[in-house]
Amino acid sequence: MTSQRHALHLLTLLLLLGLSGCASWFGDDEPEPQVHLVKVEVVRAKLLEQKFLLHFRIDNPNDSDLTVRSLEYRIHLGDLLLTEGEHEHWFTVGPKRSAYFKVPIRTNLWPKIRDVVKLLKKPDQPIPYRLEGELETGLFIAHYVHLARNGVIIPADLIPEQHR
Repeated sequence: MTSQRHALHLLTLLLLLGLSGCASWFGDDEPEPQVHLVKVEVVRAKLLEQKFLLHFRIDNPNDSDLTVRSLEYRIHLGDLLLTEGEHEHWFTVGPKRSAYFKVPIRTNLWPKIRDVVKLLKKPDQPIPYRLEGELETGLFIAHYVHLARNGVIIPADLIPEQHR
């Protein structure tokens, strides 16, 4: 009986030591990755369907690889929800490095055309945008990074010279 109890105590001690080591793998002391929307590319714009490519950059400030699983996003232009969705694509960002990736989106702005026209009335005036969402990272156990970025775009910068 004593040897079984001794073995059980030893097993419990090993489990506790092992779990304390695992807890350090997921410490909150490391800075979280940063996600930036760097460019919105118009692929095709028809009356009832618009296709864009969203260009993102992820900065990994840590000393270890960052495995990215997916990105859930919502992009607002002023008070208007431009698009939302999820892009599932696994890739790795090296330590202290940045990686770029593209997210194809399709939307229909026709129901919101009056609001869009209002925003574009003065093409030299900046329009605020907001990126919200979650970045899912981690190789075996998921970790979620909340995203909240604000910025401005100037519509005139997106219009080619010959079409102004």
